[in-house]
Formats: sequence, C-alpha cells, structure tokens
Amino acid sequence: MDGNQLVREYLLLGLRFDRLVEGFVDAYTGDPRLRRQVDGEPRPVPGVLASRAAELRAELPSVGLDVGRTRFLAAQLTALECSGRRLAGEPIGFVDEVEAYFQVRITPGDQDVYRAAHVELDSLLPGSGSLPDRLAELRRRDEVPPHRLEGCVVELSGALRELVRGRYGLPDQERVEYQVVSDKPWSGFNYYLGDYRSRVAINADIGHRMAHLAHLVAHESYPGHHTEHCRKEAGLLGRQGFEEQALFLVNTPQCLMAEGLADLGLHAIIGPGWGPWTAEIMADLGLRMEGELVERVETARAGLLGVRQDAALMLHDRGADEEAVVAFLRRWLLISDRRARQSLRFIADPLWRAYTTTYVEGYRLLRSWLDLRPAAEPLASRYLRLLDEALVPESVRVETAAAERVNETSAERW
Repeated sequence: MDGNQLVREYLLLGLRFDRLVEGFVDAYTGDPRLRRQVDGEPRPVPGVLASRAAELRAELPSVGLDVGRTRFLAAQLTALECSGRRLAGEPIGFVDEVEAYFQVRITPGDQDVYRAAHVELDSLLPGSGSLPDRLAELRRRDEVPPHRLEGCVVELSGALRELVRGRYGLPDQERVEYQVVSDKPWSGFNYYLGDYRSRVAINADIGHRMAHLAHLVAHESYPGHHTEHCRKEAGLLGRQGFEEQALFLVNTPQCLMAEGLADLGLHAIIGPGWGPWTAEIMADLGLRMEGELVERVETARAGLLGVRQDAALMLHDRGADEEAVVAFLRRWLLISDRRARQSLRFIADPLWRAYTTTYVEGYRLLRSWLDLRPAAEPLASRYLRLLDEALVPESVRVETAAAERVNETSAERW
C-alpha cells in the first residue's frame, strides 16, 4: 500500500462511521464516488472499523507520507479506533475516551478559580440583588430581540468578513448562508458544503445576546470554521493534494484544533476592544449594547471555562445524576435552570458527550500557543498557521513547551 491508497482507505473508513452514527462526518468535499461506494455497502460492524483503524495506523510509517501528514493521520486513526471500540460496546473510561479522541488528559477544574471569577463579576456588577440576578439583568439588557436575530448576524458577518478578507485572504466565490433554527443541542453549527460555501445554522431557542453573537459569527464563519475550511480546501487540499483534508470527522483531534481556533476568532481578528466594536455595529441597527462592560464581564467569565467540562466528568466519569449536574452548572456558571438544562442536553448527547473538551482544552492550548509566539511574529501570522496547516494538539503542545523553556531561560539570564 502506498500513501495515496492509505489516504483513500482512511476516507472510506471515516465515511463508514457516518453509516453508524448520523453526523459523525461533519464535512466531506472529496470524490463523491467514495461516498456512493460506502452508501451501497452493508451496514458496517463497529469492531471491524476499529480493527481497520488500528491496521491503517500500523501501516502509516511505511507508506511514504511526510511527517506532518503521518502525524495528522495517526492522531485521527487513534480516535477512530476508540470510536469503533466504544460503538462495539467495549467499556472505555470517559477520561481515556476523551484522551483518545483529542490528545488531552482532562482533570477537574479548580473551584478556587471559579470563586475568584465570581468575586470579579461581583465587583463589575454592583447592586443589591444576588450575583446571578445581576448577571441575568445584564444579559437581559444585552439580549437580541428574536425578530432582529438574523439581521444582526448578517451585519456582524459582513463586518468580520471584510476584516478577514483583508488580513488573511479568501477565495472570491466564498459565501456563508445563515439560517435560524430551533430545537438543537448547540447554539450554532457550520455546515461546510464545499466549493467555499457554508450554511450556518443559528439556534434561536437559547436567547442570543449581542456579545455572544459577535463571538458566534467569528466562531462559525470569519475567521473561524468557514474560513478554515475555505483556506484548507484551497491550500492543503487544492494546491498540495492532501486528500485527507476533504474529510472532517467528529470526535477527533481535528475537532479540538478547529474549535480552539474558532473560539479564538474574535481575539485574533479584533482583540481587546471587541465589545465597543460590536456596540458600534449594533448602534447602526438601532440597538444599545454596553460594549465596555460586557467585554469586561465576558473576560471575567473566562475563569469559568472549565465548568462545563467538570459537568461532563460528573455525568460520564463519576456517575452523577442529571439533577446534580444541573445544580452544578447553575451554581458555578450563574445561569438559569433553562440554560443549565440546555448545556446538559449537549453533554448528555451520545455523539457530543465528550465534545465539550474541544472548547475548553482547545481554547487553553491554542491561547497559550498564540501568546507564547516569538516577539517578532504578529498574532495574525501565528493564527494563519492554524487556518492553513494540519496541526494536531500534541505538536502544538510540543511547540508551546519549547517556547516556555526559552522564556524561562531568558528570565534566568536577567
């Protein structure tokens, strides 16, 4: 087997998982004949798929692919083997499952960090009511009227698109279509259609806030998922012929990288001051947003990043009942029962149960990697690597550790 044959087998393997779990293939823009072939096959057997993933991973070193492609495919195949074993009914601990999927070993967060975030939020929101009530009142003032939701999304998208086109470049024909939906476990979802086109679904049920919409559009479109798909389709897939990049699979290291870069989208394209920037756009639409305050509150809430991952550990690792998980989410995230149950719906979903880690650990890993870039390297250049290269969490972790050692050595000299 040569490299091209192995990549073809990887594509077939990933497409076969989609026959077992609808939605396992997040996007596929490759040869449609492979999809038709898989659709015409008998329903696959999970254990057989797991074994095939292990076989392909064992063959990788001998098929002549370069180091980067070998590293990417090895990480993906490790995740697929775990998915196959789990679908076959093999007992796998939740922490081990997450590590196989995403190359990260998760542990519970520090509740002292959560308490410190609460103290900071309390100072930002003075008043006589409880902190959850004061935070809820700010969210109420920041909420987008349902009938204005799509218009706000389109305006933010247009503004961010122009910035991304100027800084990173996009194919002339790229387009994003927005669709407001309901009854989904997520707040937004990018359906990449290929040929530089995406359909982004926005879940109206959760009650979007102006501050959240800016992050959501940056995450799903510019410079997040849509931008990454476009640049990888044009570069890695189009110019370099890396056919494995035609397939995007749920519960793989590919997802942790994608969600981390998307969650950092607003940081990369706007940076500090994104609150007032968003408020100006909302003002043009006749909506009032407390940009500076909201930005400070969202910065403080970053200290609560690990709460949802802790909730997933409670549910899937420690066997806590759902009501205990809801209470935990309400306490630490300072949210309503309705929002806590929406979060629970996501982490309890069979397909998405481990996925919260991509947002938590993806953000942490890539934020550190961006922050530790060489002094002469602009943030835009560093972020562009995420859009254009097939990096994996382990390789980013190695680069980050090396940068930390350099910083420590420099500090010792001083």
